[in-house]
Amino acid sequence: MPEQSFQTLGEFIIDKQEDFMYSTGELSRLLSAIRLASKVVNREVNKAGIANIIGKVGSENIQGEEQQKLDVLANEIFIEALSQREVVCGIASEESDDYIEVKCGSNAHLSKYVVLIDPLDGSSNIDVNVSVGTIFSIYRRVTEPGTPVGIEDFLQKGVNQAAAGYVVYGSSTMIVYTTGNGVNGFTLDPSLGTFYLSHPNMHFPKTGKIYSINEGNYIKFPQGVKNYIKYCQREEEDRPYTSRYIGSLVSDFHRNMIKGGIYIYPSTSQSPNGKLRLLYECNPMAFLAEQAGGKCTNGFERIMEIEPTELHQRVPFFCGSYDMVEKAEEFMAAAAEN
Repeated sequence: MPEQSFQTLGEFIIDKQEDFMYSTGELSRLLSAIRLASKVVNREVNKAGIANIIGKVGSENIQGEEQQKLDVLANEIFIEALSQREVVCGIASEESDDYIEVKCGSNAHLSKYVVLIDPLDGSSNIDVNVSVGTIFSIYRRVTEPGTPVGIEDFLQKGVNQAAAGYVVYGSSTMIVYTTGNGVNGFTLDPSLGTFYLSHPNMHFPKTGKIYSINEGNYIKFPQGVKNYIKYCQREEEDRPYTSRYIGSLVSDFHRNMIKGGIYIYPSTSQSPNGKLRLLYECNPMAFLAEQAGGKCTNGFERIMEIEPTELHQRVPFFCGSYDMVEKAEEFMAAAAEN
């Protein structure tokens, strides 16, 4: 059981501000904006079944995927909350074709940070009342403060992240984040509208018994992934493992971090570069995983060392308990040699 704490997220952010090497108060205000937006999105998610906000909009996003009504709403909520605080100079969203230059306020161009966000991960699950989430990634800009934000501010390696995290909207609503000094989780008390520290110093078990992958695509997987799945299913002293796949990255990752497991979204014959987005999903989750003692690769290479070349770049994704990811990499390397 996690230790009970009465420390709020706001108090925690202030207390830990000195842990951040660029501590000026801006990052704290930025995280507070995410906290506020997540509470608004949580309210909308919780009333999705009784309000006219479920189902498809009838349009597609830049990836050619049909947008859900809540995708659009969550995107608007986070962009509005982040833009009004005068702490970010630019925002890139999975739901938008291009990055947004924040011009709100007289000091907008002086802001040091950019945010990349997946406003509602797993949104197709909303219609069937399954957990969904928000994923965010924060970088210090590389262009000169006082000038307009540029594409190079967003196309940074994951190792340059200043902070990253996710919100899971499930049986309880949680914010989990890192600024490079471990991973901490905060649960929303809906009666007070306040997030409290509920999961301090979160860690992946070094190994686990859960593998999370859409086995319906088995025939399209690389041989190394097929071989690893067979390994997971084999009757051995510590196996077979249990297959658990929700179809919402945030939910699968969150479960595996607590219980131990591996999440895999590999390349397929139809999607040779994988399907998950490097900047909006993989980099922030990789930062969290490594800070929690886990590992995250594309099957061969550390996710956070991949050089981004475009905003909506996709990569294969292997993430979870350290020993399990290493074993999957062994199977990938062996298959590549044959």
